[in-house]
Amino acid sequence: MKRQVLSFSLLFVAVAMLASSCALRNEAAREGCRGKIGIVFDIGGKNDRSFNAAAWEGVQRAERELGVCLYDVEPGNPTSIEPAMRSFAEKDFDLVIGVGFAQGPIMQKVAFDYPNVKFAIVDGVIFEADGKTPRSNVASLVFREHEGSYLVGMIAAAKSRTGVLGFLGGMDIPLIHRFNKGYEEGAKAVNPNIRVVTNYVGVTDHAWNNPGKGRELALSQIEKGADVIFTAAGNSGLGAFDAVEQFGMNADGEANRFVIGVDSNQNMVKPGFVLTSMVKRVDNAVYDAVQEVLEGRFQGGFHVFGLDKDGVAYSLDDFNRALVSPEVLERVEAAKAKIIAGDIKVTDAMAPKSD
Repeated sequence: MKRQVLSFSLLFVAVAMLASSCALRNEAAREGCRGKIGIVFDIGGKNDRSFNAAAWEGVQRAERELGVCLYDVEPGNPTSIEPAMRSFAEKDFDLVIGVGFAQGPIMQKVAFDYPNVKFAIVDGVIFEADGKTPRSNVASLVFREHEGSYLVGMIAAAKSRTGVLGFLGGMDIPLIHRFNKGYEEGAKAVNPNIRVVTNYVGVTDHAWNNPGKGRELALSQIEKGADVIFTAAGNSGLGAFDAVEQFGMNADGEANRFVIGVDSNQNMVKPGFVLTSMVKRVDNAVYDAVQEVLEGRFQGGFHVFGLDKDGVAYSLDDFNRALVSPEVLERVEAAKAKIIAGDIKVTDAMAPKSD
């Protein structure tokens, strides 16, 4: 047994040395770039066709257009996030990007240990030791998801034939409650009597990467009458796409049940079954962060993206244009203008409650 353990240890060291050697060769081959950008995804991975995919699109665009060298890590499990982030910081990268609120506590530590390295985090806020002052070396990229969710809630309520909608959240946390509340308020603006059935996939990071559970919950919502389901569940939300497809099309060639995508434009995932997508322009946010670093304009603290900055939106393209009537679009655009003007106040479920 000891011999086997020793052999395995030697093999592990050899593999690690080979990987390190390859990394050094890659580093040498990529000299001459305008800057080094490292991005650490959450466990959903960069191909989740949602949140991570949007961030990946943004940094890839920065690589093409701005001439930076891009390095990425897909951790696979939460314990791999901190070593990856520290590795980028230790090599004095120009910007280290963390994707997802769950990386907040990790970046809090790493950014403190490397005060001269610039960081950006999507959906997280990093503070100084006082818990109040944003760290000067971390750009916190946050979104008004409730505003975009309000608009897709209006579209969902206008499309619903049953008067019942579904909301499928990933992790049961305040950030996802923000999506849920905005969706419900938008739906009730169209139909005050509409009902929203809500479920969450789980309470740990694994809630973002369980499409089987997402499908199970979506089918349960459909059994309760939901004919439009809004997902805010990362890779788990793809299970809802499978669930609505299971119910097929009616005699007129229109889907019997619909899903609403999230973060990225997911209209093309199941054409005809996706009513719209609530898009978060994470791609633009991370691209802007890279550009600001290169141009010497980097600023730590809050960077907020709402309807006013096209930071959130609903998607309309050839995959779903026929599903949303001009009358509904007109009403939604009017609501959008009122939200931007401050005439409609969408509840932010993450805002501190007043006494």
